This record gives sequence, structure tokens and C-alpha cells, in this order.
Amino acid sequence: MRIALVRRGYSNSGGAESYLKRLGQAIADANHVPVLYGSPEWPRAEWPFGEIVPVTGRSPRKFADAFARIRGDADRVLTLDRVPGCDAYRAGDGVHAAWLERRSALESGWRKWFRPLNRKHAQIAQLEDEIFDPASTTAIIANSRMVRDEIVRLHQYPEERITVVPNGLPESAYFAAPPRDDARMKFGIQPNQFIALFAGSGWERKGLRFAIEAMHRLPRLELWVAGKGRPVGSAPKNVRFLGPRRDIPALLAAADVFLLPTIYDPFSNACLEALAAGIPVLTTAANGCSEVMQPGEDGEVFAQPTDIDAIVEALTKWSEGGRAVEAREAIRTRARRFTIEENTRRVLSVLLESPAPTAPSEPALI
Repeated sequence: MRIALVRRGYSNSGGAESYLKRLGQAIADANHVPVLYGSPEWPRAEWPFGEIVPVTGRSPRKFADAFARIRGDADRVLTLDRVPGCDAYRAGDGVHAAWLERRSALESGWRKWFRPLNRKHAQIAQLEDEIFDPASTTAIIANSRMVRDEIVRLHQYPEERITVVPNGLPESAYFAAPPRDDARMKFGIQPNQFIALFAGSGWERKGLRFAIEAMHRLPRLELWVAGKGRPVGSAPKNVRFLGPRRDIPALLAAADVFLLPTIYDPFSNACLEALAAGIPVLTTAANGCSEVMQPGEDGEVFAQPTDIDAIVEALTKWSEGGRAVEAREAIRTRARRFTIEENTRRVLSVLLESPAPTAPSEPALI
């Protein structure tokens, strides 16, 4: 079969691009023909699996309209962007309306008033209305039950046509981290230092300000922030900004816990990478990755990012008695269930299945 994959934009460090290449490899390995419909900036060398069809259109709407004009004769079409009229849509970016709901609950009044006037939000909302129309898209692939439930609640898309496929990591991710002692020596961390790591861009959405607020109350602990973003208020001396980093596996090996009090994350790959390194994850229920965790064993899940007491309690609990270090091997073992090979196999199965699945599919969480 000729299988078209659709994705707008390109970044040489983007997670979506890495995932798309793995999916292209899985399609080729299954003796099908992957065809990439992507932005013109996609480097030919980054798609060794077959044809690239350039799709112009910088905005989400223009890209979707451009694809509709040139979609060709593919046997199946899977889009990773909000592009209506495809056989399947992988909703890896979640539901925009759900993100706006959560964001609005934390915003000042004047921002709420101006939000409906933002053309970008209106454009994405319209595209979601179209893509979540059962007559437009045959099947939806969600990376968490949270996202599945949001699609059903906000767009009334049939639940039986949504398949939940959790994110996965390549096997190499489970062996990328150096030994803990070597990593801590590299960063000059003393035996009695407790390091909570926050990593990622988009600091507002990922809740960095709540992590910093908690650190005001825990002067004996340290928060290391890897990545870049807009300033989020004053930080105490025990918060260290590292800037963008290429040595995340070493930072994970050196850290004691991974802290992500996110406002909204369909399924944080950063959290799955932390679990793969054996690091307890402290995050919110608004993160789809929390669904594959066992709270109390893999870390902690708190209901709201604004619950600073819960964040402080979780950090305190995991900083005592060597608890985080002792849990590492068991955490790492449980995380190894979630592989990119299993993910792409299930996504390809949904795409090739006709008709769409008759019952919702759940990930094996335990």
C-alpha cells in the first residue's frame, strides 16, 4: 500500500519529526510504501524511506487546504497535524479546546477576554471541529485516555473509533544514561545534594512557576531547569537555570527526581524518558504519562499544578532516606514496556484496519 503521512513544519530536534521517521521505517519494514506530505523545508536526507511531496502553507489552515488540493492516490492517509479528511489522525498534540480550558482557569480576566479574538486559536478550533467530525476522519489515535475523553466530551466523536496508543521510546533510550555516580561527579554534585530536574521548553504550559514556588519552601533541595522559555518570576537561590542542553541523559542520571507540574501535556515524552532512566516522576493528572505510572512507586501524581502543598509534600517524601535511589531499577524495568516498536506497530494496525475499530483499545498499564 501507498501510505501517506502528513506533518506541517520541520525541526531537526523535534520529537514529532523523530517519531515520524520511526513510523516511516515501520511502514517500510512492513513492505508498504511511506510517502511524506510535509513542509518544503524537510531535508531529503531525513526521509530515506521514499517520496516527499512538499506542501506549502505556513498556517495550520493554509497547510490543510494545500494538502486537500494535492493529496494524490494514497491507499491510506495518516495525519499528525490537524488536517481534515484523512483516514486517521494521531492526536499527539492533544485537544486545543481542552488546553485553553485549563489555561483559562489560571489566567487573569483581561487575558480571558482577549482569547477569543486570537486568530490562531480560532483557526485551530475550526480545524478541530472539522477533523473530529466522524464523517471527516475514520479513526482517531490518542496517546492517552485523557485525550480520548476530551475528544469525546468536547467534540462528541464516537469513543469506539478512538484507539489509545501510549507513546514509546526506542530501545537505545533505556541504555543512554551513564552510571549515576559518574554523572553526579561530572556535574560536581555532592552526595548529600538532592536534585529535582525540570526539562523542556514552553515553561508556562509545563508549570515551571509552580515548581519554583515550591522551591521557595524547600531551601535544602535544588531545582535544575534545562531548556529555554520566558521568565516566570523570581527564583530562589536553590533554582539553577542550565539553558538548552544536549546531555539530558546525563542530567537524568545525576538527578534524584523529575519534576513537571504541567498545566496540560497529552503525554510527556520527557517524563517517559525520566522513567526509562529510573528517575521518579512528580507530575500532574493533566499529563497523559501519569496514566502509565504507579503513584507511590514510579513517583507521584497531584491533581492540580497549583497545589503547591502537594508538590512540596512529594519532593519531601522522595528526598528522604535514599528512597529515590532505591526505586530506580524497579522504575526502569516498568518503563521498558513502552517501546516505539510497539507504538508504531499499533498505529500501523489502526491505519490498515478497515473498518475502524469497534471498541476502544486501552494500553496495558500494569
